[in-house]
Amino acid sequence: MLSSKNIVLEAKNISKYFGTITALENVNLTVREGECLGVVGDNGAGKSTFMKVLSGLYKPSSGSLFFNGNQEILSSPKDSQNLGLEMVYQDLALAGNLPIGENIFLGREPTKKFGFLNLLDYKKIKELSEAHLDKLKIHVKSAEQKVEELSGGQRQAIAIARATAFNSKIVIMDEPTAALAIKEVGKVLDLINSLKKMGVSVIIISHRMDDIFAVSDRVMALFQGTNFAESELSKTTRDEVIGWIMGKK
Repeated sequence: MLSSKNIVLEAKNISKYFGTITALENVNLTVREGECLGVVGDNGAGKSTFMKVLSGLYKPSSGSLFFNGNQEILSSPKDSQNLGLEMVYQDLALAGNLPIGENIFLGREPTKKFGFLNLLDYKKIKELSEAHLDKLKIHVKSAEQKVEELSGGQRQAIAIARATAFNSKIVIMDEPTAALAIKEVGKVLDLINSLKKMGVSVIIISHRMDDIFAVSDRVMALFQGTNFAESELSKTTRDEVIGWIMGKK
């Protein structure tokens, strides 16, 4: 039985075609407030395409998206961000030569007036960044530390911090622990659990069953661009989920 919490995101019968290629066919998804949904599937199952539709990067060929019960048409990632959805891509897209704070506020920097000019308010960037990092229990030397000096796990944490700095309600994470050391994996998973407690909904795409079973409340499998299986985590097993990835029920 599904949680009675509010549905924050619903995708109904999403299809996506690239010419004669069918990437997605009538895919459905539901995410509730403060819930983590694990999405699994083999390479080519349609996971990335589906997430790009949810984040506004791709327009679906057919189907509907609902945010907090309202049907929305997304023309760009900016539209999904305005609705409270953020995507953390596998490559993180961080600027290594910039400080942590400026990465968190990249493109959305607070400014101050100086005559006719709007200048970046570096003091405010530092203060707001450090308050946000503290709230998420992300430990770094300072918000002025450059991202290129951070470990892989710290960079992933900063990418998640950036995604949640603007009151986001839903965060999609694509392979958030790929290429991280075991110790750093634990910190990223702890951060995901912290977001859930704050009422943020998380969709995690991962090939790592350990990650899926550590943070997810439900898991759904895509196979050849379609919904294949879905279950509350407590009612399935790793072996069964691995079978779904391979197209076995």
